[in-house]
Amino acid sequence: MDVLASRYPDVYAHWRQNPEVFWAEAAADIDWYEKPTKIFDKDAGIYGRWFAGATCNTCYNALDRHVAGGRNGQVALIYDSPVTDTVKTFTYGRMLSEVQLLGAMLRDFGVEKGDRVIIYMPMVPEAVFAMLACARIGAVHSVVFGGFAAKELATRIDDAKPKVILSASCGIEGARVVPYKPMLDEAIHLAKHKPQACMILQRPQCEATMVEGRDHDWRKTWEHAVEYAKTSECVPVAATDPLYILYTSGTTGIPKGVVRDNGGHMVALKWSMQNLYGIDPGEVWWCASDIGWVVGHSYIVYAPLLHGCTSIMYEGKPVGTPDAGAFWRVIAQHKAVALFTAPTAFRAIRKEDPEGKQLSHYDLSRFRTLFLAGERADPPTIQWAEDLLHVPVIDHWWQTETGWCIAGNPVGLGALPVRYGSACVPMPGYEIDVVDEGCHKLPANKIGSIVIKLPMPPGAFPTLWQDDARFTQAYLEEFPGYYKTADAGFKDEDGYVYVMSRTDDIINVAGHRLSTGGMEEVLASHPDVAECAVLGIKDELKGEVPCGFIVLKAGVSRAPDVIEKEIVALVREKIGPVAAFKLVVTVQRLPKTRSGKILRGTIKKIADGDPWTMPATIDDPVILDEIGTALKGHGVGQS
Repeated sequence: MDVLASRYPDVYAHWRQNPEVFWAEAAADIDWYEKPTKIFDKDAGIYGRWFAGATCNTCYNALDRHVAGGRNGQVALIYDSPVTDTVKTFTYGRMLSEVQLLGAMLRDFGVEKGDRVIIYMPMVPEAVFAMLACARIGAVHSVVFGGFAAKELATRIDDAKPKVILSASCGIEGARVVPYKPMLDEAIHLAKHKPQACMILQRPQCEATMVEGRDHDWRKTWEHAVEYAKTSECVPVAATDPLYILYTSGTTGIPKGVVRDNGGHMVALKWSMQNLYGIDPGEVWWCASDIGWVVGHSYIVYAPLLHGCTSIMYEGKPVGTPDAGAFWRVIAQHKAVALFTAPTAFRAIRKEDPEGKQLSHYDLSRFRTLFLAGERADPPTIQWAEDLLHVPVIDHWWQTETGWCIAGNPVGLGALPVRYGSACVPMPGYEIDVVDEGCHKLPANKIGSIVIKLPMPPGAFPTLWQDDARFTQAYLEEFPGYYKTADAGFKDEDGYVYVMSRTDDIINVAGHRLSTGGMEEVLASHPDVAECAVLGIKDELKGEVPCGFIVLKAGVSRAPDVIEKEIVALVREKIGPVAAFKLVVTVQRLPKTRSGKILRGTIKKIADGDPWTMPATIDDPVILDEIGTALKGHGVGQS
C-alpha cells in the first residue's frame, strides 16, 4: 500500500493511541456554550457517551457563527429543481433569517425544548429551514421521507409523538406529482397520537385541502411572523441531547428510530468535510440524496453548513429531468467541486448514455472528486465514471446508524490507492474486525460478518428512540463487545475493507457460503449490462441457488437469451461451478427505493413464490409486476 503522500496512517494511529485526545482536538472546531467535562464518559448510556457535560446548539454552529464570522453574504444553499424549472440561492444571512422566523412559528404552536416535530416534505428549501429551526429551539426533528405511505407514517407518528407536523401539498417525482396531504390525513387518522397542529406548504402543482382547526397555511403563517418581526434565539442543549430521530427505511411494526445526539454529530461531521472529503470552507459541495435519508441529513444539511460551504439541494433525477446530462449540468452551472451520490445514479446515467456524449456540453473544470455510497459500487461503474470524468471516484461505506463514514478513502488527508470493490480503510473512531458466527476473528481475505469494536465514535447513534432494550438486542448482543453492522465482507492483507453484501445476502449453496456481491461484480463486467442484482432463491436440492437479474444498456440489440448464456458462462469461468449459477433474467428495470437501493428482499419473495407486501419506499410499484412476468417467463415464481 503506497501511503507516502497520505497522512492517514499517522492520523489513524493518533486516534488509536489516544481516542479522547483525538476527539478533543476535533471538538475545538465547534463552538460550545459550555465545554465538556469529559470527552468520553464510559459509564453513561449503553456503551458510553461523547462530550458529557457540554452544552451547545447545532443551528448556531451551522448558521449564526458563520454570519458573525464574515460569511453573511456567502451562498449557503442552492435549490436547483428541474422538475419545477426553478433555481434559488440563499445566503447564510438569509438562511438565518428564515430559520429564526420558522423557529418563532414553531414556538407559537407550543413547541418547546425536547418536543418532537415530524417533517414530511419534498426536496424544497423550507424542509432544510425546518430541520435547522427545530435544532435552534431545542426540538427534536424526525424527517419522514416525503411520499412515504400513510400506514408507515402513522407508525412513526405514534412512536415519535410529535407536537407539530410540517408538510407540503405535494412532491414531484420526475414528471409525476405525488399529493402528500391525503397520505398525511390518512396517517393521522390511523395514528393513536394526534399532533396539535400541521403546517402545510402549498405548492402550485397541487392545492391541498385543509382541516379546520388543525391545519395552517405555511405562507400565511410566515407572513404573520414577518409582519410582527418574530424571531427565535438558539436554545442551549446538552451535547448528549437528541438532535433528531431517523427511522430506518423498510421497517414494519414498531419502527427503529435511530437517535442522533448534538455534540458528537457536529464534531464528526465537521471533521469529515475537510479530512475525508477534502472540501474547504466556501467551496460548492453537492450531495445528490434526499433529506429523508441519513445521507441527506448529514451531507445536504448539517456537514456542509457546519463547515461553511455552499450546499446544493437538487429536486430531480439523474436521468429524465430532462436527460442523462442532468448531473453534468448541475455541476457545471453551480461550479461544484465534488459530488456525493449513490452508485445507482451512475448506473442509470451509464445505461442511458453509455458513451457519455452528454458530458461534452458542460464545463466540469472545477470538479475534482466523485464520492459514491448507499450500495456497493461495482468496479465496472467506477471504471466507467473514472474514464469519463478523469477524476478520482471514491467508494465509501456507512449506515443510517453511524451517521457518517465507517470506511473510506480520506481525500483530505491524501488519497490512498483505489482498489476496485473496496470501500478502502477505516476512519478514525472505527476499529473494524471480520468475525465468524462464534465472534472469532477471521484471517485476511476470508468473508465473515463485519463488526465494529465498541465504543462507537462520535456521530454514531447512542441508542434507539425510547428503546434501549431493542438497541442492545438488535446491535450488541450477537457479537459481544462489538456493534453488528449486518454487513458481510472481508479485509485484505493491508486492511482495506470489502463490503460484499448484507449478511442476509450471503447464500448457502449446498453448504458453500457465497457472496451475492461477488457474483454481481461478474455480471456487471459484461459489456452489455447496465445494472444487475443477484439473490438466492429456493432450490429443493441445494437449499438455495443464485439468480441473476440484468438490465441491458440502451441501444443493445442482441437477443437477451444469448447475453444470458454468456453471463452464465462468465460466472462459471470467474467463480466456478460451485456457484451453481444457471439462471439469468433480463428485465427492463430493477425495483428500487426512492433512494436507489435495490429491493432484493421483495424480488426474492416473488421468485420464491412467497407472500409479499408492497414496500413503502418503492420508487415505482409497476416494476414488481414486470419482475413477476419476467420470472414466469423463465419458469420461476409460481407459488
